[in-house]
Amino acid sequence: MYNSRVLLSALAIGVATVFGTGAVRADESTPASPPEQAGDFIAHDFRFSDGTVLPEVRIHYVTIGTPRRDAQGRIDNAVLLMHGTTGTGAEFLTPLMRRELYAPGQPLDAQRYFVVVPDGLGRGGSSKPSDGLRTGFPHYGYGDVIEANHQLLVDGLHVTHLRLVLGVSMGGMQTWMWGERYPDMADALMPIVSQPIAIAGRNWLWRQMIVGAIRNDPGWHNGDYSTEPTQWLRVMPIFAVLTVNPARLQEQAPDRKAATALYDNLVEQARKNDANDVLYWFESSWDYNPTADLGKIRAQVLAVNFKDDLLNATDLGVMQRLIPLVPHGRYVEVPETEGHSYGHQTQTHPEAWKSYVAQLLD
Repeated sequence: MYNSRVLLSALAIGVATVFGTGAVRADESTPASPPEQAGDFIAHDFRFSDGTVLPEVRIHYVTIGTPRRDAQGRIDNAVLLMHGTTGTGAEFLTPLMRRELYAPGQPLDAQRYFVVVPDGLGRGGSSKPSDGLRTGFPHYGYGDVIEANHQLLVDGLHVTHLRLVLGVSMGGMQTWMWGERYPDMADALMPIVSQPIAIAGRNWLWRQMIVGAIRNDPGWHNGDYSTEPTQWLRVMPIFAVLTVNPARLQEQAPDRKAATALYDNLVEQARKNDANDVLYWFESSWDYNPTADLGKIRAQVLAVNFKDDLLNATDLGVMQRLIPLVPHGRYVEVPETEGHSYGHQTQTHPEAWKSYVAQLLD
């Protein structure tokens, strides 16, 4: 049985941190931890793409492993991981991720690689509207998130070259943009559960449900609320409907009573988040449209999508049409398998895609 705790854990990691965040705890099967360090990088006089400048922007991050330097003293084993829209770097720090990605012999073995895992701008421990500016916080786009991560690497960690950029969902979209904006910085790119087209169709409609619910909530007061608005919370379970494989949802909620309980639980988890932060999450894709510049990407690219992902529907034929525009691009669309497919949530199951990481790095 795919029980309530398992489903909510999957939703809370990666896609549905929208349903609440919490400390990541290792279990008994987690390998001995490699060198790991958390920190905060402060970008001074950070200029947003709309021209707004903030005196300080904070980017929280975790590194796993040890930097290795080449004969010229440059770090040559760095990997950047970028999380999904509603997530934080914590989605890459679960016991499952540690076991499947960073353990000895795994694709991102922390004895070989120096892995950098930031909280994207607007999320987690990084600067965000709920820190105090509310809707006075600049309306950042994906380009701003990427620029902040770039400054973290270059100015904060002194990383000027990346072995790999890997992103899931929003992080996957930002991986396409990274390859276009910094074509010589990374050897390889792996965008997972994403497509290199502007967000539209079903993927835009459900986002507008959330954005509209917040902006039209009587308690929102144009973002200047003293008590969190609540009506929009009732819309948030649409996220689970669209990001979890329907068979997994049916296993979790096989009757009306169980489905109603699950719905109520998801609403309560969503209540842990700030409405302005959530609004900015879903509006920040305004500058995402990488199609025209795919030819600028010089890195090796292996895009990974899943047949049961409703947000990046494979039946749209996007990858077949656009991968030929990427000079060193390849893609795979992983078929649905009984009992082992998780829809868009497959991003939280590295056992389903880690073999492609190894293939790309090799």
